[in-house]
Amino acid sequence: MAADRPDDVVRLGHRPLIVSDIDEVVLEFLTPFKLFLESRQHRLLPSSFRLTGNIVDLENGEAASEATVRALLDAFYDAQEQWQTPATLVVNTLAELSAEADIVFLTAMPPRHAAKRRALLDALGLPYPLLASEEPKGPLVKHLHGDRELPIVFIDDILRNLHSVRDHAPSCLLINLMANAEFRALAPVPDASIHAVTDWAEAARLVRFHFGLPTAQN
Repeated sequence: MAADRPDDVVRLGHRPLIVSDIDEVVLEFLTPFKLFLESRQHRLLPSSFRLTGNIVDLENGEAASEATVRALLDAFYDAQEQWQTPATLVVNTLAELSAEADIVFLTAMPPRHAAKRRALLDALGLPYPLLASEEPKGPLVKHLHGDRELPIVFIDDILRNLHSVRDHAPSCLLINLMANAEFRALAPVPDASIHAVTDWAEAARLVRFHFGLPTAQN
């Protein structure tokens, strides 16, 4: 399946825009992925901020190869509705923010899994437009927002994605959010242009301030 293009699935109003990653931001990823790995006779033992090299085959004690990690990720995404759950506070927070802004999900998962992700998001009360692409996120966000003179926010757990958006949409408020505290502690520290938060309540306060909205709700 080809990657979605913004013009195909997103119609923006004349409102501020929130673009958010999904895994580890909107949906729990690492916690359920660890449980999934155990069901496949593997274990995640994080000693660095990456998957390859940190996943161990329980049968022989060896680190899983990059090809094996890719295959495990693919199997996990194929069964995501059985494992993934919403990040804390995300459903209500985005519902409140959607009254004031357009929301678009931009996920880096292989597009062939997008239909299952769409069904899962809908079932969880997260009905916002979804773009699935493995292309760099900066050009996609720039194309999505265009030349609109309206506030924009981008939320992601991976710094390279935040840097890509910063390079292509410099007016964007950048928020670094990762649900899993264990991996968050191993992550590189963002620079001053990126706001690191630990949960959606903190993210919402930043978003509302950036949009010039009252923050009392959060």
